[in-house]
Amino acid sequence: MKNTKTMTGSVQSLTFSRRATLLGGASLGIGAVLLARMGYISVVENSRYKLLSESNRVNFTLIPPRRGWLLDRNEKPIANNKADFRVDLNPSRVKDKETTVATLSKLLRLDTEEVRRINTQLAKTNNFQPIHIASGLDLDSFAAVTVRLPDLPGVSASRGFSRNYPPGAAVGHLVGYVGTPSAEEYEQDPSPILVTPGYKIGKDGLEKKFEAALQGKPGAKRVEVTARGKIVRELEARPDIPGKSIQLTLDIDVQRYAARRLGEESGSVVVLDSQTGEILTITSMPSFDSNSFSDGISQNEWQMLSGDDHVPLRDKSLRGLYPPGSTIKPMVALALLKEGVRADETIFCTGRLKVGNSFFHCWKRGGHGIINMAKAIYQSCDVYFYQMALRVGIEPIAAMAKTLGLGLKYDLPVSSQSYGTVPDAQWKERKYNRKWQAYDTVNTTIGQGYMLANPLQLAIMAARIASGRNIVPSLLPNKNKRLPQSLEISPEHLAFVRSAMGDVVSEIGTARLAALPIPDVKMGGKTGTAQVRRITMAERAGGVRSNASMPWKFRDHGLFVAFAPVENPRYAISVVVEHGGGSGSAYPIARDVMTFLYEQEIAMDALLKLEADWGGDIEERMAKRLAEYKASKTVTATD
Repeated sequence: MKNTKTMTGSVQSLTFSRRATLLGGASLGIGAVLLARMGYISVVENSRYKLLSESNRVNFTLIPPRRGWLLDRNEKPIANNKADFRVDLNPSRVKDKETTVATLSKLLRLDTEEVRRINTQLAKTNNFQPIHIASGLDLDSFAAVTVRLPDLPGVSASRGFSRNYPPGAAVGHLVGYVGTPSAEEYEQDPSPILVTPGYKIGKDGLEKKFEAALQGKPGAKRVEVTARGKIVRELEARPDIPGKSIQLTLDIDVQRYAARRLGEESGSVVVLDSQTGEILTITSMPSFDSNSFSDGISQNEWQMLSGDDHVPLRDKSLRGLYPPGSTIKPMVALALLKEGVRADETIFCTGRLKVGNSFFHCWKRGGHGIINMAKAIYQSCDVYFYQMALRVGIEPIAAMAKTLGLGLKYDLPVSSQSYGTVPDAQWKERKYNRKWQAYDTVNTTIGQGYMLANPLQLAIMAARIASGRNIVPSLLPNKNKRLPQSLEISPEHLAFVRSAMGDVVSEIGTARLAALPIPDVKMGGKTGTAQVRRITMAERAGGVRSNASMPWKFRDHGLFVAFAPVENPRYAISVVVEHGGGSGSAYPIARDVMTFLYEQEIAMDALLKLEADWGGDIEERMAKRLAEYKASKTVTATD
């Protein structure tokens, strides 16, 4: 029989007491630990949790600074800022991207293309870079998003300033545009302002070159918010410091007129003050609207621009290189005079000249007959310059070309320049390891062959002939700037060439229709046609007889350089029309732009008549072209 232990009251009491003591001790230990932890949190980590609590209650936001303005010589805005309601998206804070985009699309009435752009950027983003949803919103649309912000994490609605370019496409290539900083730019400078919605930096042109001065310093504000992010009140604000405004030498009215006057052509107009070198106009068309790029260009617009055979994304004034054609004949004449060729010496032009085994033709097939230097300039006789250039050789001609500004680099605040070529025997030996030949001299003398120049250089050449000074182009005004030094060219030689160029724009010259409709202002100039490609014998047999019969990209370029007034030149101009078919496409533009400098009303009347035939001004034509492009894409997608 097993022994059993009797559980008495005293035993039960003892057991209970032990267990109670054990549990009590454990409770006291846990309490002590909790108390110690609470003390540690309250005392030691007080600052940390206070900061966390404050950050939940208070939002600290950077305010993008207003960019400095770009102003023209008369302090008219080229680039300024406009008040803006905008909505942005921070991908790292978005919980449901698809639902968020769909909600924003409904609230802001975004079209399909915009939704596609946003989704594409969301797919490519690295989560640090804010995505622009919409800007330029009206108050109702902005309010519709603002009241939904607690339900849309990652979405920010802000009131600030956005970049604005009043001249639009007329300054696209020169001024450039601003845009959201890229991942690479953030890696180089990981500043919090770079990921602030609405902050943009210069991406191209003057906006990029002057970024340090234009960007300004950001402001900041602290606001009290609820747990769901609703703003209760603003606690503190520090205003932004706007960037520095920069004044340029441009005359924006002339710039705008020149861009409009180029019309449907692809080309460039450059106007300089021929006494100081200040650039009044440097326009290239067709162009792009900087406002589109800064606001976030649509895929359709980008595809339209990048696929255009007139290359609206290339700055033709600075990066376009063209054979200068006969526009360099006044320069060649100065070289001939310097080498001792008499201005009254004559040759007989039969319409062609045999050089080696080849014939080089004059533009006038029947020839000019007896011709001297002045007539060779105002009638643009090729044979005269062939013969005289073969007499003196290429070296003095190349030297004079450089003296007048061709082939040189200029210190301008622009993204890039193409410097062209002034060829000579040493250049060809170095470039091609071949000897210079007589036919090279003949080609170069009439601005063909290896010789290339950009429109700015052609305007500088005209300005140096007009002034006799070492004109250097500038985009920034310098009130203390002295007149450039005189060139080492005989004043008598310059006067003779200027007079002959005055005859070009007269009844006896090749550009008589370029005469200004202003009785007391006479313009001197020189026409030029740069051959792009010869018409082959097979094409002639097929009926191709002229530029107009050829595809646009094979037609000759039209060029014109000029200055006015002839007696005391103040302005110099170059016009280049790509594939215009000849100089007849260029000098009417120069005439009207130069007229605008003196009589704006007369020039505007002429322009408005032309724009009526073209289908409106630049903005109207670009909008129509984009609408047609979108429609064609829609039809293609449907098919």
